[in-house]
Amino acid sequence: MNEKIASFLAFLGDYMKLIAKVLWVTIVQPPQWVLIRDQMYEIGVRSLPVVAITGFSTGMVLAAQAFFQLSDKGLASATGLMVTKAMMVEIGPVLTAFMVTGRVGAAICAELGSMRVTEQIDAIRSMAVNPLRHLVAPRFIAGITMLPLLTVFSCIMGIIGGYIVAVYYYDMPSNSFLDPLPYNIRLFDFISGLVKAFVFGFIIITISCYSGMTTKGGAAGVGKSTTNSVVICYTIILIGNFLLTVMMNNSYYYIQDAIDNTSLMLNHFYNYIRQLLFRWS
Repeated sequence: MNEKIASFLAFLGDYMKLIAKVLWVTIVQPPQWVLIRDQMYEIGVRSLPVVAITGFSTGMVLAAQAFFQLSDKGLASATGLMVTKAMMVEIGPVLTAFMVTGRVGAAICAELGSMRVTEQIDAIRSMAVNPLRHLVAPRFIAGITMLPLLTVFSCIMGIIGGYIVAVYYYDMPSNSFLDPLPYNIRLFDFISGLVKAFVFGFIIITISCYSGMTTKGGAAGVGKSTTNSVVICYTIILIGNFLLTVMMNNSYYYIQDAIDNTSLMLNHFYNYIRQLLFRWS
């Protein structure tokens, strides 16, 4: 047991050390834009089909279940609200993170792991090139940038799928599906989903890169590291989702006050600029 605890603490320390180095390199010596662009395309654009299918089918299932369970209770008009809330706050970020982990995280770990066991990373280091800046930082920047965008896209597809099922299959009036949304969907819900997506992107990229950069044991080691990284990502995403949900719900009033104050400041700033333009005209 003591050996397992020591091994876990060593893994945690090395992982935190890698995160600190990547953050330092990202801030002090940002990678080339070409590398970031390529990773954005790989992580974001090429993930659009699987994210679209996942979000669309999930929204359809949510609408079917919500309408079936609520129609006999006279609450069928809440179908659109339930689908939208579920996709924005919980299901959208989690399922998108799962899909990106399976498609991107595993590929990153396998690619870096193969480079590690074939000593390509050592060759890069011998040419006075920082492997973290060249290999990890572009994936890190692209991951934390593209996962929130993919989550928004998944939520939109889920709402569209739910709308199609509710309106065209169950003959629910379109207004009944859409009208409750502006009054019950808050900016807090949108921000909550984006925060979760950002954290999940951070988790996926850092764990996948760490597993790839520390791979040992040849081809068998690459397969083992890839499997372990995916399992660890799934586990931490589920645990992190619960912790983030509790934390953000407990901080709801503080976050809402900050949103209201920001909106008020922007409104004052807009009115001030408008008055200046009116005077100059």
